[in-house]
Amino acid sequence: MTVEKQSADAVIASAAERMKGMSEFKPPEWAGFVKTGAHNQRPPEQKDWWFIRSAAVLHKISIRGSIGTSRLRKEYGGRKNRGHKPEHKYSGSGAVIRKVLQQLEAAGFVAKDKNRGRKITPKGASFLAEGKGSKEKSK
Repeated sequence: MTVEKQSADAVIASAAERMKGMSEFKPPEWAGFVKTGAHNQRPPEQKDWWFIRSAAVLHKISIRGSIGTSRLRKEYGGRKNRGHKPEHKYSGSGAVIRKVLQQLEAAGFVAKDKNRGRKITPKGASFLAEGKGSKEKSK
């Protein structure tokens, strides 16, 4: 089965676990204090949120094709609670998205697409597909 037909949660969790052991993926020192967007009130509570976000971005690039930082910020944004005023949509953190994309490029999983953002490489596609195969074999 292809990555598109798999459960996104299973593919992302598997890829995040494998990214933890790779030298290319290290959370920056500011990752423990930063919010993932202006719409959030607090930083993420999960200790391994950086790897989960990295795997989710890689999965989203594989599903959507070429996608840039601006579109990814829109995807990972949300609605901000502004008290009694109406809620508005805010974009996700650009610094987090850019740093994740840089790490994915360093690992060879994504490459720049001419004037269109980033696209997945064959190495990145096989990395995502590799996780689902190992889970099926263990069952």
